[in-house]
Amino acid sequence: MNSHGRPDASGLDLCAYARLWRVGNQLLRPCDRLQFRLSLLLLFVLVIGLPTASLSAGLAAYRSEMHTARAQAAERHQVMARLITDSEGTGAARQWAQVSWADRDGPKRTGVARVATGTPKGTIVRIWVDHEGTVTEAPVRPADAAATGWITGCVTAGAVFAMITNARAGLAHVLDCRRYARWGAEWDRLEPQWSGRSP
Repeated sequence: MNSHGRPDASGLDLCAYARLWRVGNQLLRPCDRLQFRLSLLLLFVLVIGLPTASLSAGLAAYRSEMHTARAQAAERHQVMARLITDSEGTGAARQWAQVSWADRDGPKRTGVARVATGTPKGTIVRIWVDHEGTVTEAPVRPADAAATGWITGCVTAGAVFAMITNARAGLAHVLDCRRYARWGAEWDRLEPQWSGRSP
């Protein structure tokens, strides 16, 4: 029942509709049958679409990240570098510091790299550089790609579930408004006869 004292058809779940449908209840209105059919359709979309969409999105994100990881691994390599300044700072596990290293071709290079906070000057650290000798971040790891795929799949599943749930709630609201309007029109027509106010 709703606040107007009328039965709320949207409160019937699919099982209740199925029972009424099975016994061939003549009280089911066309809009009730429409709501049942559309609810079944939305349930089918949820059961089939949610895993399909989440798996597709997750795999696509994973493959994209793995492609990036392979490209970065081919372009970057590690070198041994010496800190030429202390790594000072608070509030972060890694800080920027000046480092120097010898490139593969021999010339000495300098740059700024992220190293563990508190690392003293003169410490040997590993840094990542690209083909041009520019300091860069470590390439994407396969574990990071897998995590991105899982997160993308879960977010997609949640979005599909929310979309289907909102669609069903919106359908029930629209059909309930239609039912209430018809009940109001019928009451306006019949109430004067029942109450004796009919002219």
